[in-house]
Amino acid sequence: MKRVLLKLSGEALAGEKHTGFDEMTVAGVAKQVKTLVDGGIQVGVVIGGGNFWRGRTSENIDRTKADQIGMLATVMNCIYTSEIFRSAGMRTQVFTPFECAGFARLFTKDGALEHLNKGGVAFFAGGTGHPYFSTDTTTTLMAIEIEADVILLAKAVDGVYDSDPKLNPAAVKYDEISIEEVIDRRLAVMDLTASIMCMENRMPMMVFGLNEKDSIVNTVKGSFTGTKITV
Repeated sequence: MKRVLLKLSGEALAGEKHTGFDEMTVAGVAKQVKTLVDGGIQVGVVIGGGNFWRGRTSENIDRTKADQIGMLATVMNCIYTSEIFRSAGMRTQVFTPFECAGFARLFTKDGALEHLNKGGVAFFAGGTGHPYFSTDTTTTLMAIEIEADVILLAKAVDGVYDSDPKLNPAAVKYDEISIEEVIDRRLAVMDLTASIMCMENRMPMMVFGLNEKDSIVNTVKGSFTGTKITV
């Protein structure tokens, strides 16, 4: 495994506060990513914006404007997280699909790969730059563009289940499942657009619990207890 795309939810960064940032949580993620980088693995990161903004639940804001606010929330998350990564000894760069002069670098595939090939961590902020697309779609798109070997989905749950384990104590976890089954069964690992992109571009995913000790490193190094989504 040479290059991975790590997707983190904004809520994961908030820890038990459920809003804003929990520095200990982010620092723990940074420590794990540094272990990967020091081992020669290239890491791209996409972060959601849910710790700051859930605009789609508002009836008073135009959907396009709500999504634009959400894009800016992901920029804030990436700038903050990239600085915590730097304090842990990594080189970082935030890329956005729109001009954000003074804060981030405009994304190009060549620019992102150059940074990754030099051992830096690339943060992909601002979504796709367009409304009506989620950070799930951003994750898949960036993974495909940078030619990642796999998408790492660090979630609040420890894998993919046949039903919501929070609502159904008898829910069964899959050790391995195909992306076609995920789509057919509407298992909501990612939204439908992102899932279909993964299927069409043969991009595998590994889903695991972020809160488990060293879960990112263990997933990449082979000690994996989550769900592998095959293509």
